This record gives sequence, structure tokens and C-alpha cells, in this order.
Amino acid sequence: MTHPLTLADLGWSAHFQSQLDIDEVTTTTPARVRGVHRTQISVLTVDGIIDLTLDPGMSTAEIAIGDWVLCDPRSARMIRRLERTSTLQRGSDYAHGERQLIAANVDTLFITTSCNADFNVARLERYLALAYDADVTPVILLTKADKTDDADNYIAQAQALGRDLEVVALNSKQVAKTGVLAPWTGKGQTIALVGSSGVGKTTLTNALTGEAGLTQGIREDDARGRHTTTGRSLHQLPSGGWLIDTPGMRGLGVADVVAGINATFPEISELEDQCKFRDCKHEGEPGCAVLAAIERGDVSADRLKRFQKLRREDALATETIAQSRERYRKLGKMYRSAQSRKKR
Repeated sequence: MTHPLTLADLGWSAHFQSQLDIDEVTTTTPARVRGVHRTQISVLTVDGIIDLTLDPGMSTAEIAIGDWVLCDPRSARMIRRLERTSTLQRGSDYAHGERQLIAANVDTLFITTSCNADFNVARLERYLALAYDADVTPVILLTKADKTDDADNYIAQAQALGRDLEVVALNSKQVAKTGVLAPWTGKGQTIALVGSSGVGKTTLTNALTGEAGLTQGIREDDARGRHTTTGRSLHQLPSGGWLIDTPGMRGLGVADVVAGINATFPEISELEDQCKFRDCKHEGEPGCAVLAAIERGDVSADRLKRFQKLRREDALATETIAQSRERYRKLGKMYRSAQSRKKR
């Protein structure tokens, strides 16, 4: 950092300023979260980095990288978290109904995949659903475009996933020189970088930030780099923006993101109101507008299958405990009835 940071440099805006009480303007210090640990958080202020402790009753599980908090630097204590402009989170892979924070106050989500066997349309749609649900602009980055002769095919497949969806094919090591990502990395802007392990996220992070390389060798059997990102972190970019890097995600569950799913599949969700039945599942019901669109060739049957799968997963993950018990009760009743018929 060659000059003192201002709040605007850190991403402060009128949205956060409006949340301060009159007394807080003079008695507290705004700070942006750069690291979340088990019992404390690391934050950036205009005066530098501070480690803060949380008051009893507060949990670091409620804090995300990119959050804005108010603190008292003299006591190294966090006072409260400010309301976010956006919250990126995913469905938990291990606990019903829970969601895991990914990042906060993000403007753009860089969804990273590579021009090789890692490219997976269904996984990209999951990331898009999370981005749209959080009201964050998604940009798909196709890395290792310089290592394939079929980059145009990958670009076409990615662009088919949304209207006006930004797709950028690149060589991660050259992004700083080309400035291809400049529209999203300017002063005060915050981007989050997500993607599977081995797609070049660490190389891309290093190129954007100018930090030393951390990647290890490439395994020839699966073309994946051995990434070393083990936790989320906030990096300042030479362009004035901020980058939140994330570790590779083995699973990407969805929970309570039906709006994001609808936005990811607009050609399907916009037809649902035209179906004859309000609760149409698009599985053979008469008067189904979605199935009619598939017959006309306006909607892809594969897209409908993936849409239905995400919808089912979302409903299952967000059902209440009572709903879950009722579902298992009905399944048990059906099972006992089937067993009884077999014995006759």
C-alpha cells in the first residue's frame, strides 16, 4: 500500500454510512473484515490492520469476509456488524437447513472453470443460482484458454447459460497485462473468486494481486493444479478493487435460493405462469407450457432436468423440521403399505 487508505478505497458507501447513529459517527471506527478465525476477526481500517474480539453471545460464524463492522480500536473490540449489500452463501453439505457464508458485500462473482475436463454446465448453473439469489453480478471465467484449440466451443456453452451473461476466456497469467477484467476490478469494487480446485484460481489471484506464486505442479492425468488456498481471504488489487478468494469447493449445495434458480433458468421459469395447473411439475401434465416449449425446440430438455433437480434439492434443504417429519412419515406409510401388499 503506497498511500493511506480511505473508507472509499475499502469499499465504503452511502449504504453503510446511513446505518450509523449520530453517536457512532464519533465514537466508533468502521472496519472491513479481511479474515475470520475461531475466536476473533482481522479487519482493515484506514489506519491499518487490527485483530478484534467479539462480545459474549456473538459468533464468528455470523461474520463473513468482506463484512463491514463497527469497532473500538482502543479495546480491540467489535461492536456490531452493519447490514450487507449482498450475502453469498451456499447450502450446507452436512446439516439440514443450514447455509454457509462465502463472502459479503460483493459486487461481482467470478465463476472460474477451465477449458478442459473440469468444465461442467450443471456446476456452473449452481454458481449462477447463488450469484443471482444474492443479487451479485456473475462473470464466468474460462481459464487455460491458451491450452486448447476448442476455446470457442467452451465460450458458446457458457454463454448459453444466460441472457447477456458475461463470459471471458483467458490465460490467467496474462490478465494483468491485458486488462481484460478491468471493468469489474476498479476502485472500491469487490469481487469474489469461486471455482473447483485446480482450475487456476490461485494463478489468477496471483496475477491480479501481483503476489508470489503458490501453485504446485499439474497432474497430467486430470490436468488439475494442486492449489494451496485453504481459507477465504481479502486481497487489495493494484487496480483499486478488492478480491475475496475462496478454497475449492467439493460440494455446492443450494438452500432457499429459489429466486436465484428461477433467474438462472429464465426461459423455463417465465413459462410457468402459463401452465394450466398452478402446481405443474412439467412432467407430463396437460396444458404444460414448458413441455410445449420443449416440443417446439424453444427450451432444452436437459436444461429442464437440471432446473427440476435444483428445485427439488432447494425444497428439500429448506423445508422445516415439521415438514421433514411429515415427509418421512408419508414415506414410511407408503413403504409399509407396499410391504403389506407383497405379503398377500
